[in-house]
Order: sequence, then structure tokens, then C-alpha cells
Amino acid sequence: MGESTRRFDPERKDRIIEACLDVIAAKGVTGASHRVIAAAANVPLGSMTYHFDGMADLLHQAFERYADRCVAAFTARMDGVGSIDEAREAVARHIETDLVSTQRDLVITMELYTIAARDPAYRDITERWMAASRAQLERFFDRPTAAILDSLIEGLTLHRVLGDDTLDAAAIREAIRRIVVQ
Repeated sequence: MGESTRRFDPERKDRIIEACLDVIAAKGVTGASHRVIAAAANVPLGSMTYHFDGMADLLHQAFERYADRCVAAFTARMDGVGSIDEAREAVARHIETDLVSTQRDLVITMELYTIAARDPAYRDITERWMAASRAQLERFFDRPTAAILDSLIEGLTLHRVLGDDTLDAAAIREAIRRIVVQ
């Protein structure tokens, strides 16, 4: 009598991480608290400290998951590529569709950049993301070109989503062509 039973919930940690990303997208990192995320994940508040060593750990794991998804999308995009011309086109399509295809993705990406700029503890995520992107690009381009293309991808993507309507499909392809000369 008086014994409590634990509810078996193997997906609880994953739900919390996904809820954390949703909260970041809706309220930013500053609006993410244990209480808000627990409510969004529909879990008891105690689950937060059971699964994570504080808010920084939860944010780190959530941003890691997001970055891993972005890397996987770029890897999938590049996996079917067989030539430099196809690689240039894959990079253009990546800029146009993969990185920030939704407002949610845009906000999460910006929040990751911001927290990594403020707190070096999050830079490992952005560094791994950049290294993985460059590794995909280096399958087709030399190292310096891959580094420049990686920067171009980030820059063009941000300019496009933040209002530069001059960066249409033709302009993107022209920028890539200027960097990748054969």
C-alpha cells in the first residue's frame, strides 16, 4: 500500500528534446524553461532533471539533434551526386530548399548561431555541422573551394530568408559558378 508505480515511457526523453526545439522556435532560447518545455512535452516537471543535467544540457542536446538532421539532409542531397556539375546543382537546391525551408527552421538556426556566438560550450555543434558540410563538399571540390562554398551556402541562405529577393535561382547558380571554376 502506498507504493507508486512508474509509468514506462521510453520516448519521454525524445519528446522533451522535440518539445524543446518547438519552444525554441516559438519563444527563443530565452523563453525556454524547464516548466514551459515540460508542459509542451506533456511530461512531469521532474522528468526534466531526471533526463538532463540542467537547461544547458537540454539545449545542447536539442541543438545537436537539429544540427544532425540538417547534416543528414545535406548528406542525402549529396549522396546521389556523381559529377561536379551535379554537385553545383545540389548545392543550389540545398540553398533553395533544405536549410531553412520553414519559419521554424529559420528561428532554430538563428537561435543556435546566437547561443554559439555567446557561449563557447555550444560551438562544438556548429563546428561539427560545418565540418560535416565541408566533408560532403570536399567529395567534389578541393578544400579551399569547399570552405568558400560552405560559407556561401550559409550567407545566401540567410540573405534569401531574411528578405533579399534578388537572390533567385539564377543568381544562386551564378554565385556558385563564380566560385567553382573548371
